[in-house]
Amino acid sequence: MKTVIFGAAGWLGRAVLQNLAGKHDIRAFDYGPQAWEAYRDLDGDWNGGEVIHGDIADYRTVERAIRGVDGVIHTAVYFVGDPNDDKPFLINLKGLWNVLQAAQEQGVRKVVHIGSCQTVHSEGIFFSSEVRRPDGSLYAVCKRLQEEMCRQIHEAFGLPIVVLRPDYIVDSRLGIGKYREPLQNIRNGLVCRHDLAEACRLALERDEVEFDVLHVVGMPEADATCNTARGREVLGLEYKGNLDQYR
Repeated sequence: MKTVIFGAAGWLGRAVLQNLAGKHDIRAFDYGPQAWEAYRDLDGDWNGGEVIHGDIADYRTVERAIRGVDGVIHTAVYFVGDPNDDKPFLINLKGLWNVLQAAQEQGVRKVVHIGSCQTVHSEGIFFSSEVRRPDGSLYAVCKRLQEEMCRQIHEAFGLPIVVLRPDYIVDSRLGIGKYREPLQNIRNGLVCRHDLAEACRLALERDEVEFDVLHVVGMPEADATCNTARGREVLGLEYKGNLDQYR
């Protein structure tokens, strides 16, 4: 299966590259050579396939990146900084729009999109696939709009899409979080990036799943507050990251 990974040089993207190695023909997309520097000291160099650099907010660039692939894993994300910054909209929204449009037009078999959600609802409501994140930061709104975009494109065109909802992504092997902070006194809501990468692969390869929205959280207590149990059932996902060691 030929698969393009958007945001391949990122915290999750690097784990997806490792997971798919030897199983898929990989095309890695990120904004430039400098993107690969962020985690080079942790994950080393990657030479496992084709690398494309470009602006995800440019449709023609995305169209070329998707040309000839069977599957798409979309992990690209921009975390909000300056409130005058347009990148949250260009990368998170226009970028995903470009990916979905190009995938639909080119007949891609499956798109896996990394959403985001809380594990525990602020009003005590169980997070099913139909219960959206309620917070109102720019990042949260962008992630919720991404999810709605995926729903709409699937319903309009039948493009198979799986949205995965992690909470906070860490690395249980290295004992650190995304910002390299040590894991200690951990909270509900964490998921190891390698388990999330496995969920990406399984979601991509499950042809019978036409559309779904699934929480992917590695803490066992999450079953009481969000639909992680259903995610395990639908994907056949087994969590292997040992987060208990950091309690």
